[in-house]
Amino acid sequence: MDFARWEPPRSEILQLRGLSRRIQALLVNRAQEKNRRHADEAVDATSPAILESIERHIAALEDEMEILAQAATDLIQADRQLAQRFAHLTSVKGIAKASAITILAELAVLPDDMTVRQWVAHAGIDPRCRESGTSVRGQVRISKVGNRHLRRALFLPAMVASQHEPQVRAYYQHLLERGKKPLQALVAVMRKMLHAIYGMFKNDNDFVGDKFYAVKA
Repeated sequence: MDFARWEPPRSEILQLRGLSRRIQALLVNRAQEKNRRHADEAVDATSPAILESIERHIAALEDEMEILAQAATDLIQADRQLAQRFAHLTSVKGIAKASAITILAELAVLPDDMTVRQWVAHAGIDPRCRESGTSVRGQVRISKVGNRHLRRALFLPAMVASQHEPQVRAYYQHLLERGKKPLQALVAVMRKMLHAIYGMFKNDNDFVGDKFYAVKA
């Protein structure tokens, strides 16, 4: 094989990914505090001071996330390509600002010559058949090998789009009618949505529902 020199992603892209992953870490912390608040509220002996402390911590985490999200947005808007791709992402009903930041941050670091199948494998949502020897063939599941940040970032948008984006909803219902379980259908939507994002980035255009799934008259 010919030697191909590796070129690292641009500094702006690495900064964006760092901001995005910090926001995700704070989201986990907030969820933990909310769970702690729920548990403590169920105990009569919990001191009001503890509940107040939890509330302050949740508010502080939310303030930090807002500051970081604004920094990520400023970074995106200052870069022409990132700004265009961010606009394409948010043209999908289901991909809001927070999800778009994470999806863009995780995809922007990937080499330009990757194929959409490589994107899918990188996200860990490619189907794999579970086998053991020659006799055991289990249910087909996603590999979950790859970028968990991207995989998680696609889940909520796929769920929302399956309810509010007409062609995505039609595709989701089509899968259910074919016997897919709701979670299986949702993962298929995630995979097809990643295909759509790949096309939007390559062709520099917003989401087109009919290209995602043509609804039969």
